[in-house]
Amino acid sequence: MNRCLQFIKDWMLPIAMATGVGLYLGFHFCHALHPIGPVCSVIVSKGQQIFIAIMLFLQFVKVSPSGIRFRGWHLRLLLFQTLSFSGLALAARLMEPGNARIMVEAAMLCFICPTASASGVITDRLGGSLPQNMSYVVFINALATFLIPAVIPLVHPEAGVSFWGSVWTIARRIFPMLLLPCLLAWLIRYTCPRLQAFLSRYTHWAFYLWSIGLIFAMILATRALVWSGLSWQALVMMGVISMLCCFIQFILGRVSASGYGKSISITAGQALGQKNTGFMIWLGYSFMTPVTAIAGGFYSIAHNLVNSWELYRKRKEGDEARAD
Repeated sequence: MNRCLQFIKDWMLPIAMATGVGLYLGFHFCHALHPIGPVCSVIVSKGQQIFIAIMLFLQFVKVSPSGIRFRGWHLRLLLFQTLSFSGLALAARLMEPGNARIMVEAAMLCFICPTASASGVITDRLGGSLPQNMSYVVFINALATFLIPAVIPLVHPEAGVSFWGSVWTIARRIFPMLLLPCLLAWLIRYTCPRLQAFLSRYTHWAFYLWSIGLIFAMILATRALVWSGLSWQALVMMGVISMLCCFIQFILGRVSASGYGKSISITAGQALGQKNTGFMIWLGYSFMTPVTAIAGGFYSIAHNLVNSWELYRKRKEGDEARAD
């Protein structure tokens, strides 16, 4: 029994991914369950938001407000996301409608998408800096809120939609889930220090909450893939582009901050590579060619595979160190 529990703990992310995919496919092919589809959709969507909010709360409990600071590597990553997104938008504007343009739009989503709220969980377990990671989560969400409405009209001009209207649409999507757990955690820090100390002993639960949230994320990602309507050739190309964007950003993040030490290099890799794929899927449906939303599904698979490999390598290094 102990070995079984240890196996589940060691491979929790791949198990959660497989569970999410399996649950959606089981539902999709079991027609008797289709009448409860709308209820299940609400449960999955709201359930993911609830688990992410609790997970963020546990992370902010551990992070002091003074730890949210702007660092040099933050600027490098913000510039990269800004320039890559804007450059691809200009390229897409010059292209005729078709699969090639859709692939460029998918890459745009992969590069501008903000850092996942769960990235702090993985960063902490890998030995990175949780405060610096959470700082980047705040900064990239602020940047994306204003940059996306400014750039998207180059690719998809839409009459009657103002810049500030788009800003508000995006802000109300991402900031309540980010700010409310943060404010609650810091309110407890300064008004109930004993409760804050108690909660700090359970911040490691954020990893297990993320594993449950990952099941919901994979259900949504699989649904986007199944209902995309793209040919298998286009799906393969979309998958390749999404995964390349993922691997490039993990590597570039680590390399860009390598001069700050191993801990910050890990932090930057997670900050740039691990994305809020639920937001990416919504952004594709809402502002881009709708089929580009499946880039979020492929990216979700890719960055969680990277996370699983990183955690496995970290665990193996720990086992080797104990053996020595």
